[in-house]
Amino acid sequence: MARLNVWRWAVLGLAALYFLVPLAASVVFTVDVPGQGVTFDAYTQIVTADGFVSSLLLSLELAAATIAVVLLLMVPAMVALRLGAPRLRPVVEVVCSLPLVVPPIAFVAGISTVLKWGPDHLSRTPLFRTFVAVQNPDFPVVLVLAYVVMALPFVYRALDAGLRAIDVPTLVEAARSCGAGWPQALVRAVLPNLRGALLNSAFLTLALVLGEFTVSHLLGFTPFAVWIVNVGGEQAQLSVAVSVLSLLVTWALLLALAGVGGRARTASSRG
Repeated sequence: MARLNVWRWAVLGLAALYFLVPLAASVVFTVDVPGQGVTFDAYTQIVTADGFVSSLLLSLELAAATIAVVLLLMVPAMVALRLGAPRLRPVVEVVCSLPLVVPPIAFVAGISTVLKWGPDHLSRTPLFRTFVAVQNPDFPVVLVLAYVVMALPFVYRALDAGLRAIDVPTLVEAARSCGAGWPQALVRAVLPNLRGALLNSAFLTLALVLGEFTVSHLLGFTPFAVWIVNVGGEQAQLSVAVSVLSLLVTWALLLALAGVGGRARTASSRG
């Protein structure tokens, strides 16, 4: 048993070194300026950097919209699958896993081909305005649709794990026997027991949207990840400083999510 504990701590130590050494090197790079010594100018310039606020707000708006759409799409579908068609679960799992095997370049090429239909074939129809609206740089809906597809594998796994931990048919039947309709049964009986799975899905989707670069860059939009790369070509220290802060914020969200999930499990066990 003691040997097992030693190996466990050794693995954890190596994992910590693997993550913390590059992070420490990045921090040193941002604060150590040759000829000036230690300075935090790279961090103080972040807020006033051109395009920082607008790109960050755009990414947060895209993330919020993506989370809302993917949960509205997947939660009722997963519950219905659990209640009425469990044999279709392998089919849905394969469909939701397809974004993992499709290269982002091929995915963007398909989206670009579809978007070209607007000016090429639909310029004289009302649908042309729809193709223009979804590419509005202020809020590109096409990115939301792309991110929803890319988030499907992660959201499916999180929701599937949450639904496996509860007895959905019994919860819905109890709610229905008390006079609740199907929407009420879903909202009041099922969703409270999926709090952890919903938080996991939201966090994974948020991390995906904040870090996604290929699709948004090739489609010509500038959310937060693209802005970081663009700034890196001109101000390397500023770019790395923003990346470090983004990583720390992501870790903070993960810890907060773990804390909320732990309190929810404690409350449910006491109840």
